[in-house]
Amino acid sequence: MQKLVIANRGEIALRILRACREMGIKTVAVYSAADRDLKHVLLADESVCIGPAASKDSYLNMPAIISAAEVAGADAIHPGYGFLSENADFAERVEKSGFTFVGPRAETIRMMGDKVEAIRAMQAAGVPCVPGSGGPLDDDAAKNIKIAEKIGYPVIIKASGGGGGRGMRVVRSEGELISSIETTKSEAGAAFGNPEVYMEKFLETPRHVEIQVMADEHGNAVHLGERDCSMQRRHQKVIEEAPAPGITEQQRAEIGEVCVAACKRINYRGAGTFEFLYQDGRFYFIEMNTRIQVEHPVTEMITGVDLVNAQLRVASGERLPWKQEDIKIRGHAIECRINAEHPRTFLPSPGKVTRFHVPGGPGVRIDSHVYRDYVVPPYYDAMIGKLICHGDTRDAALARMRTALDEVVLEGIQSNIPLHREILLDRGFSNGGVTIHYLEQELLSKL
Repeated sequence: MQKLVIANRGEIALRILRACREMGIKTVAVYSAADRDLKHVLLADESVCIGPAASKDSYLNMPAIISAAEVAGADAIHPGYGFLSENADFAERVEKSGFTFVGPRAETIRMMGDKVEAIRAMQAAGVPCVPGSGGPLDDDAAKNIKIAEKIGYPVIIKASGGGGGRGMRVVRSEGELISSIETTKSEAGAAFGNPEVYMEKFLETPRHVEIQVMADEHGNAVHLGERDCSMQRRHQKVIEEAPAPGITEQQRAEIGEVCVAACKRINYRGAGTFEFLYQDGRFYFIEMNTRIQVEHPVTEMITGVDLVNAQLRVASGERLPWKQEDIKIRGHAIECRINAEHPRTFLPSPGKVTRFHVPGGPGVRIDSHVYRDYVVPPYYDAMIGKLICHGDTRDAALARMRTALDEVVLEGIQSNIPLHREILLDRGFSNGGVTIHYLEQELLSKL
């Protein structure tokens, strides 16, 4: 790989650029008209404007991105996360245009993007799944009522093409079931272009625990431990940590081995994440993300593995440089997502950053594209950075994060840093093992 197009923006684009620089790979930044002052655009070897501010006309514009790669003479495209990163059609078009797609094969992305197909594939691979319909629901009301009775209420209706917390509806009684199925189908068709829905048991007090994997095209795969992403608001992660509190080495090894076996079965290539709900000591598969995750730094901090570097090497056809026994978990890491938003109302807060001071010291990492006088645009996701702290123990990492949050100076816009400070002082979170409902039902209700 000689020259790479970074088909994304913000902190992940800068993260990819840094990895490329260390590896001697030339970079091409593609950007919208609103993003000409992004840090990675200013630092890249080349940059190409691919359209106006709206994502559909720029970062989601497949022909424009591929044309930029052709004009720049690049040989690969990295999609980052979000935007086109899990778009099978894009991966296919990239490869057919003669470029390397830094990610899984199109057919793998397509399979995992369809939640029903993904569950079927995981069941066949021996991955534990949530009890459910085992396939899409049809229009037979009596049949659907029987399925729900067999599963047991409450159940959850999910869109096959959904994701990110969208396309889901909890049903607690038979009287709500049929109307909920019809409504979810209608919403799914409008939002995802796929009206197919399925049914699962709704777990009342789960945690969100996920397994990071990396695989090459030669049939080798490893897992890099788990992350706990249970601190969520509206199904969106707020804080992540690794390893997950309360997960034993034996549990990690067992579920990790299952995920590695599944990767080999489906011929997976690249970085991926198996997402599970975890309740009463059991893992239940919910979906697989076929890309690098926002929260990948906590895994890097506890394993010493550069996941973006590994992505690029695997995409270049190299074999994984480690076997499973080479992956060691050291200490504990916590990540806080820093968003440009009001810490209580969560309304976006775009605007000019007039002051920005980042923390430092041992075990402190900040991944951010923001700098003084940078103008946060109103067109994209509110996340402007990630603060990651590592310590020998979870308590040490928590203490380090509290100190780091107190050192951050961010003026000119509002941010959720005050919320992070509250969470880090909360006794429930400090004790570890909170459920995915904790932030909304327990903590936010008190603030």
